[in-house]
Amino acid sequence: MIILGIILLILGFIFSIPILWTIGIILVVVGAILAVLGATGRAVGGRKHFY
Repeated sequence: MIILGIILLILGFIFSIPILWTIGIILVVVGAILAVLGATGRAVGGRKHFY
């Protein structure tokens, strides 16, 4: 999720498409939150690890 967000951020920046930039930021933030919660051992959505 984080990698997809970074790819969308780069594509949005290169092609000047604001919606890709916005979606990329959202995916990076959500991916980081899920990674932190998974690393603390807290189950998110019934899963202990989110890959």
